[in-house]
Amino acid sequence: MTYSRLFAATALVFASAAPLCAQGIRFFEGKWPEAQAKAKAEERLIFADAYASWCGPCKRMAATVFTDPKVGEFFNENFVNVKYDMEKPENAEFARKYPVSAYPTLMILDADGKVVQKHVGAMTAEGLIAFGQKALGLVSVAEDVEQAYEAGNRDPELVLRYLRALNRANKPSLKITNDYLNTRKDYSDPISRQIILEGAVEADSRVFDLLIAHRAAISAQEGAQKVDDRILLACKNTVRKAIDFRDVRLLEEAKAKMKTHLPTQAEAFAFDADMRYFAATKDAKNYLKAAQGYQKRVVRSDAARLHELVSRMLVAFPKDADVLQQAEKWAKTAAETGGLGEYYLTLADIYHRQGDKTKARAAAEQALKTPNAQDNLSLKSRVETLLKALEN
Repeated sequence: MTYSRLFAATALVFASAAPLCAQGIRFFEGKWPEAQAKAKAEERLIFADAYASWCGPCKRMAATVFTDPKVGEFFNENFVNVKYDMEKPENAEFARKYPVSAYPTLMILDADGKVVQKHVGAMTAEGLIAFGQKALGLVSVAEDVEQAYEAGNRDPELVLRYLRALNRANKPSLKITNDYLNTRKDYSDPISRQIILEGAVEADSRVFDLLIAHRAAISAQEGAQKVDDRILLACKNTVRKAIDFRDVRLLEEAKAKMKTHLPTQAEAFAFDADMRYFAATKDAKNYLKAAQGYQKRVVRSDAARLHELVSRMLVAFPKDADVLQQAEKWAKTAAETGGLGEYYLTLADIYHRQGDKTKARAAAEQALKTPNAQDNLSLKSRVETLLKALEN
């Protein structure tokens, strides 16, 4: 069975998003056999961070990558996540099974403990997501469940497995869910609750309405966090559908359901959804309005999030004068308060787009003066590329 989790395309669409809520990876706190049992029960892969307490790169990943909301969203949806200090006695069993020679060592394993993919060394947020996406694509699909279903087997456990297989393969599953639920008059049994939870893949669906109607019972059985995660994902999928069909009514429905059912995340979600929709429809005026609201109400003066917002703006409207003017102001604030070379390079890029070579050159040179810039070969290379472009 494939482990490509629910609507992998959606994960890609939202992977570059500014965060909807400040939540990173949720790490399972049990022992390794318990993590395997959880992964087997939920039919997921396991992401393992093998680290040491004294390791500098490990600390940086823990502080900046694992806490990244887009990393958390992807890994919480797709994996059982564990982290083990490989030098602590309580983790000796895991350390014996998976000896490492450098830290951090990042692994993707299946529920039986087979290593699917492995990486030694720290990674960026984008790199870690790509690492996870590649692992999901490496796991083959078992055809037995689909064949059994097509042959007429409607055992509830098999239906649930089939739904998971369809969702993780990014294939339509709503009909399968509805076909099963239509045969039931009562949804109070545990398996029906699981099927409703797994099947609620879009906010504009009857299954989503059933999830809300039985939310208390499903939360008590499966955990409130799982239900909240599914509500968020279903609303995101409806935004994606709104973009695909250029249907503003679906956009508004997704925002309204977030406001009703996940009110603490609704405001950030609404601004983010509007930005995505107006970027897709090439509506720079409304996009900028949404971005300004997002900055004022959600991002505020946080340098990292300002820089991320600016980067999104440059992708969405790389040449629009009004968008560039606003991006310039926020990029300057991010650079001056955050002090990172990447932020100054982004500011230099904006000046370049605006045709101001003098300011672009000054910002690019400032990027090279930031702490650790000389050790960042990628940054140096990109600054040199920009400076050459300015010379031409």
